[in-house]
Amino acid sequence: MASEDITKLAESLAKTKVGGGQLSFKGQSLKLNTAEDAEEVIKQIEEFDGLEALRLEGNTVGVEAAKVIAKALEKKSELKRCHWSDMFTGRLRSEIPPALISLGDALITAGAQLVELDLSDNAFGPDGVRGFEALLKSPACYTLQELKLNNCGMGIGGGKILAAALKECHRKSSAQGKPLALKIFVAGRNRLENDGATALAEAFGIIGTLEEVHMPQNGINHPGITALAQAFAINSLLKVINLNDNTFTEKGAVAMAETLKSLRQIEVINFGDCLVRSKGAVAIADAVKEGLHKLKELNLSFCEIKRDAALTVAEAIEDKAELEKLDLNGNCLGEEGCEQLQEILEGFNMADDEEEEEEEEEEEEEEEEEEEQQQLKERGQGEQDSLTPKKIIDSQDSTPVPSPPVDVATFLAFPSPEKLLRLGPKCSVLIAQQTDTSDVEKVVTALLRISSVFKDEAPVKTAVHETTDALMRKAFTSATFNSDAFVTRLLIHMGLLKSEEKIKTVPSLYGILMTLNHMVQQDYFPKSLAPVLTAFVTKPNRALDSCSFARHMLLQTLHQL
Repeated sequence: MASEDITKLAESLAKTKVGGGQLSFKGQSLKLNTAEDAEEVIKQIEEFDGLEALRLEGNTVGVEAAKVIAKALEKKSELKRCHWSDMFTGRLRSEIPPALISLGDALITAGAQLVELDLSDNAFGPDGVRGFEALLKSPACYTLQELKLNNCGMGIGGGKILAAALKECHRKSSAQGKPLALKIFVAGRNRLENDGATALAEAFGIIGTLEEVHMPQNGINHPGITALAQAFAINSLLKVINLNDNTFTEKGAVAMAETLKSLRQIEVINFGDCLVRSKGAVAIADAVKEGLHKLKELNLSFCEIKRDAALTVAEAIEDKAELEKLDLNGNCLGEEGCEQLQEILEGFNMADDEEEEEEEEEEEEEEEEEEEQQQLKERGQGEQDSLTPKKIIDSQDSTPVPSPPVDVATFLAFPSPEKLLRLGPKCSVLIAQQTDTSDVEKVVTALLRISSVFKDEAPVKTAVHETTDALMRKAFTSATFNSDAFVTRLLIHMGLLKSEEKIKTVPSLYGILMTLNHMVQQDYFPKSLAPVLTAFVTKPNRALDSCSFARHMLLQTLHQL
C-alpha cells in the first residue's frame, strides 16, 4: 500500500467512534482489499477490550481483508451485535460468500452469543445466504433476537435456505433448553415471492416469539400472505407487521384479518399498496373494531378501497385511544366520500390533530401544487383533477372520475408506471421522437422522469428499459450530442455533483441507478463515461445510502465493462 494511502486510511480511522462496548467504522468508505489494507482496523479490534458491538457499515471489505479481520474476532467472545450492512459495495457477488464464511466462522470460534445480526443492503443473492448459513445454525445465534436482511436480493432460493437455517437453529437451541427467541425479522426488497415467504412462514410458526416482521416489496401474492398470516397467529407477541407493496387481494386480506383478531399486542399495521380491495378492507376493519386496543398506526393506502369500505375502516378506529395515524391515501373515495371521511375523523378529533402536524408540510408543497394545477389546466385537465380535495389526514386521495387519456407531455410532467404503460407499445418511440436530443438538459430530464417509475415488475421494467434505449440511442448517436455534458448534468440532478445553480435533485436514486445499470450495458453507451460514473457512485453520499442494492448492482456492472 502506498504511503499516501496509509495516511488516508489513518485519517479515516481517527474518526472511529468508541464507546459503550461499541467500535464503529461506520460510513468511513474504507476500501479493505488486502490484509495490509486492514492492518489498522485489526489493531483497533484487537486492542478493544470488552467488544460488544462492531459497526462496519458503509465500507467495502474484500475476501483477504475479511480473513484477517475474522482472525482478530476469534478472541472476541463478548461480541453481541454485528452491524454489517452495506459493507461489500462494488464487490463481485462471488466475493461475498467467502468473506461472510470467514467472519461467521470467527464468531463461532470465539464462542460469541449474538443478539443482533444486520447484513442489510448487501447484494449477495441466494449464494450469499450460504455464506452465513453455518453461523445461523451455530450456538453463536442461539441467542439471536434481531435478524436484519433488508435489500439483499435473496430471491426464493435464498429465502428457503434462510428458513431452513432458522428452523435448524431453533431445533438445536431447544435441545439445549434455550430455544431461539427471535424478536425482530427484517427482509424487505428480497424478491422472496410466494415460495420464499411460505418457507419463512413455516420457520416463524416454529419460532413463535416474533414482535416485529418487516417484509415489504417481495412480490408475495395471496398464497404466501395466507401462509404468513397462519404463522403470525402463533406469534402472539407481534407488535409490528409491515408487508407494504405485496399483493394480498381479497383472499390474502381476509386471511390476515382473521389472524389480527388473535393478536392483542399489535401497534403498527402497514398493508399499504397491497391491493386488499374493499372486501379485504372491511375484514381488516372488523378485526380492528373487535380488539387491537394498542393500535398506533394503520396503513391501507393505495389498496383500491372504495368509499363505503374506507368509511367502515374509519369507523372501526373510533375507540382506539392510542391511534396516531390512519393512512387511506390513494383509494377510490370520490369527493363526497372524502367529505364523509372528514366528518367521521373530526368526530374522533383525528383530522384536526393531523392537520396541525401537516401544516408546515402543506405550506412547503402549496407552491408546487399550484404550479402542477396550472400545468394541468393548460392541458384541459385541471377541472377534472381539481375534484380531488386536499388530504384530510394522511389519507384521502381519490379517483372520482375516469383517468384522462395520456400523452407524452402528460407522462413527462407527472410520471407514473400506469401512465407509461397506458402510452402503449409505441411509448418508447413516441418519447424519443418528442424529446429534443440536441438539448442535453431536456435529455437528462426525460431520462430521470422515465427512470423514476422503474419497478421490478416485468411490464414496467421492460417499458422503462425500452423507452430509455430509444431515447439514449437517439441521443448518443447524434453528432451534435455532448456526452460529457450529459453525464455532468445527470450527476448534478442526482445530487452526486455540486453545482452553482439551484437544482432540485431527484428524491430517490433507486430508479435511475437501476436504469443506468441497464443502460451502461448497451452498445450505444460510450464506455468512456464508465470511469466517471464509477468515481461518483463510489463516493460517500447520503442520497446513495438508501439505494445500496441498486448502487452495488451498478458498480458491479461498471467494473465488468
